[in-house]
Amino acid sequence: MSDLVVALVGKYNYWLCVVLMMIGLYAVITKKNLIKKLVGMNIFQTSIILFYVSIGCKKGATIPILEHRADHSVLVDATHYINPLPHVLMLTAIVVSVSTFGVALALALKVYRKHKTLEEDEILMQLRSE
Repeated sequence: MSDLVVALVGKYNYWLCVVLMMIGLYAVITKKNLIKKLVGMNIFQTSIILFYVSIGCKKGATIPILEHRADHSVLVDATHYINPLPHVLMLTAIVVSVSTFGVALALALKVYRKHKTLEEDEILMQLRSE
C-alpha cells in the first residue's frame, strides 16, 4: 500500500495537470457566460502546457550543450541530457494560447456590442427571435 501512495504522491505534477484540465473542461461545458468559457479554455490550455513541460523534465539531467573538443572520440550518453523539444514546442503553444485568448476576447466584445449580453442563452433567444 505504501508503494502505491509513494508512486501517486511522487507524480503530483501530473495530478495537478489533470485537476486543472478538469476545471477548465468543466468551465467550458457548464458555464453559460462567454467570458467564463474563455477563461475555462485558457485554464485547459495551460494544463496541457504544464503537462508537456513536466514530461520533458528528468531528475539529474542537464541541458544538451556539448563542448567542442579536439578529441572527437568522446561518446555522448543521451540519458544524461534533457530533451529540449517539449519545452520549445510549449513556447510556441504559449504564444498560440495568448493569441487565441486575445482574438476570442475581441470576438466576445463584438458579440456584447451587438447583443448587449454575454450570456449564451440570451444570445440564442435573440437569434431565434430575429
